[in-house]
Amino acid sequence: MSSQAQRLISLFRTIGLVGVTASLIMSAAPSMSAQNSVPPTAVQAAKSPQFASRLAHPAARPASRPNPAPARPVSRRTPGQGPIYENGPIDGNTDAWAINFGFIVSDTITISGGSGPINGMSFGAWLFQGDTLTSAQLSITSSPNGGTSYFNQTVNFTQSGCTANQFGFDVCSVTAMFDGPTLNAGTYWVNLQNALVPSGDPVYWDENSGTGCDSPGCPSQAEENSVGSIPSEAFSMLGNPCFSPVQERPTTAAKAVTVPRSPTLTYRVIHNFTGGADGGTPSAGLVVDAAGNVYGTTSGGGPGLDGTVFKLTPHGSGWTFDRLYSFSGANGINPDSTLVRDADGRLYGTTAGGGLNYGVLFGLSPSGNIMPTPFSNWMETLLYDFTGGNDGADPGGSLFLDSAGNIYGSAAAAGANQRGTLYEFTNGGIQVLHAFPAFQGDGATPAGVVQGSNGLYGITRFGGDNRSGTLYTTAGGYQILHSFNGMPQEGSPTSLATDPAGNLYGTSNYAYSQCWDLHWTTFYGTSVFQVSPPAWTPVILANNDDLNFSPVAYNVATDAQGNIYGTNDNSIDAGFGNIFKLSCCWNYTDLHDFAGPPNDGEYPEAPPVVDAHGNIYGTTLQGGAYGFGVVWEITP
Repeated sequence: MSSQAQRLISLFRTIGLVGVTASLIMSAAPSMSAQNSVPPTAVQAAKSPQFASRLAHPAARPASRPNPAPARPVSRRTPGQGPIYENGPIDGNTDAWAINFGFIVSDTITISGGSGPINGMSFGAWLFQGDTLTSAQLSITSSPNGGTSYFNQTVNFTQSGCTANQFGFDVCSVTAMFDGPTLNAGTYWVNLQNALVPSGDPVYWDENSGTGCDSPGCPSQAEENSVGSIPSEAFSMLGNPCFSPVQERPTTAAKAVTVPRSPTLTYRVIHNFTGGADGGTPSAGLVVDAAGNVYGTTSGGGPGLDGTVFKLTPHGSGWTFDRLYSFSGANGINPDSTLVRDADGRLYGTTAGGGLNYGVLFGLSPSGNIMPTPFSNWMETLLYDFTGGNDGADPGGSLFLDSAGNIYGSAAAAGANQRGTLYEFTNGGIQVLHAFPAFQGDGATPAGVVQGSNGLYGITRFGGDNRSGTLYTTAGGYQILHSFNGMPQEGSPTSLATDPAGNLYGTSNYAYSQCWDLHWTTFYGTSVFQVSPPAWTPVILANNDDLNFSPVAYNVATDAQGNIYGTNDNSIDAGFGNIFKLSCCWNYTDLHDFAGPPNDGEYPEAPPVVDAHGNIYGTTLQGGAYGFGVVWEITP
């Protein structure tokens, strides 16, 4: 207890204990005089003359009883019974709080979704060596040792796993089984007092300060009746952890059926990044021009190691690689958006950092008659330097460029409401179209925009009515089209694409819970969904069972025919990720499973792109001959 607050509590304890001790001495029976002045902490007891002589000196501890390693309180399980609330492991060496001689310790428990009958409690007890805890009064109430009482009984304890600590106490895991209450979801208090051991010595409840507590509601709050608030204790409440109505595994069948890939399909790597002058770790999508040239960015590498823009030109049966630009801090670092290209061949994109350190919007154009430098064959124009204020910070995701040359995009952070912005770049400046979240139920942390039939559409990863992201549009003014519900098979959306008919397609992370080893265990997956007007309700095209996704990164794109193409950067069946296609209405095809280095890439983190001839291109973040990722091509 080295903090100032703890020292103040310690001082308060000392002052308060003078009155408590005097009261206890006057009221205690003569036969208990040796135990009258019981300090509320075991550490204080170890320093008290009346008890210090009864504790083994640390140097004299038997070698077979070392300092206890942190461990969770041990419980005796029966079928259908296990921890429903775990308040962290036994510490054994911080301190402990008296639960007899009038001292009462209360600690919070949080019940998620309701419980079956509570049928046991296990906690860490500090006992004088040789003592055994036989019973204690246990109650469950709505406030510390008061309010509404849901349970109040003297219960019998058994103990196990005892080891000696540095203060000479035995630190044991003690367990009591009983017929307890069924509680609704909420926070309650469990109270321990009137503990009994055959010797009549003090009994203490182990303090762990909430360290290692991983249940909902942790860290708990604790109180001791004579000194007020104290750090939380080590204990578990036992019952049927699979009783509460938690979301179970999704059962909705996806629309897609699996079909084999075409035998004429050909996959190859067309560039291996070295991490040097050409760049490395590409994380954004590609763009293809009418001549079949492929443009993209790397988030690292280049002469300044801050990322590059590159071009791949088809040349006979191979490809020629050109670095178009290499970033340095002043003009942006770590480009992370999919590039957009105008009718004159200029490229536009964003960087995650650089400039004022909040990211930039940039343009690139061929250098004309200017001789290329070692850093660049093209000229960069710094269009806008984000300030991290009302304009936003961390621009990224997909951009949209209209016929007038206006650029639309999103910044994931900052802004007037601190959770990102939707912006338009026009006439040399930024206009904020929306600051997230602007109202209750609005989204937060936008992730790019696409152009639909009558306006912009975008997703947010968080926020919304269910705090699991939103689908929004600017058509007819900003409005939320759907709040993702965070349940199968919806969750935080990760990408969005549109087809010529005005349908939208995206991917979502989702989670489901199953009872596993007497615990509700959360499993993760992802789905590919379609949303269409006027309802804008997601229709699941393919889910975790079909795609074997794991919750890392998933991205989709569409072609002119309305087919969907996607990448999964860590498929369960293909550990390095895969490429897939969904063709209406709906067939799922696994186009390629990445094999990893040295001959293939691994972990595709960007959506693929399809040219007018049906060729598919994309990148992987890592792998390849040098470990810095690849550009790949699939031909029909």
